[in-house]
Amino acid sequence: MEKTIRIAIDGPVGAGKSTVARAVAQKLSIVYVDTGAMYRAVALYAKQSGISWQNEREVVGLLDKINLKLGQPEGDQRDGRTLTVLLNGEDVSWEIRKPDMGEGASIVSQYKLVREKLVDLQRKLAKGKSVIMEGRDIGTRVLPEAELKIYMDASVVERAKRKVIQMEERGNKVTYKEAKTDVETRDQREKNRKIDPLRPAEDSFRLDTSHLSVEQVVDRIVEKVRQIT
Repeated sequence: MEKTIRIAIDGPVGAGKSTVARAVAQKLSIVYVDTGAMYRAVALYAKQSGISWQNEREVVGLLDKINLKLGQPEGDQRDGRTLTVLLNGEDVSWEIRKPDMGEGASIVSQYKLVREKLVDLQRKLAKGKSVIMEGRDIGTRVLPEAELKIYMDASVVERAKRKVIQMEERGNKVTYKEAKTDVETRDQREKNRKIDPLRPAEDSFRLDTSHLSVEQVVDRIVEKVRQIT
């Protein structure tokens, strides 16, 4: 793209943010940043270090020991992953996608110093380039000056169904009841946390994906981009 544009996509778990953001990035030839992968990496490092996710002091104590790098899959990394994530030089792209890492990310992302460190990194990743960045607080906190802000949502029922399918595709089995409980628990935690709660930016474009295909959502976002570029 000739004009630099920053696209911020926020929304709850299961709204389809990652799939859509990745597709839009490919269509527009811009950088895709999955901020959730960063929080998952922090959760993974805590687990590897034998530290409980609920122990804020010890989780925060790990931050200076964490070196995170994100990149687009290349060469033999094109194994179905959406993003290559290096944690202290180790490729953890698949490890962070295990079912419990989503729960861990939701917990550690509540901590003020964890958010400060990762928000700073996220802003650096977006500096001076066209990006599409998705997460929970992109339009409200990370990139409040983004040219396009989108809040994606879907019904709890639809998001739980998607989670079951997603887990099965990764070789992990989860029941609909378990998926629905997880979705509702994470919604409650992320919408009610004291620091950077999940909420739509005032100037965001609201998009309910419950009854839309990925292609339809992508087309709507690309149309929005073309209207402002």
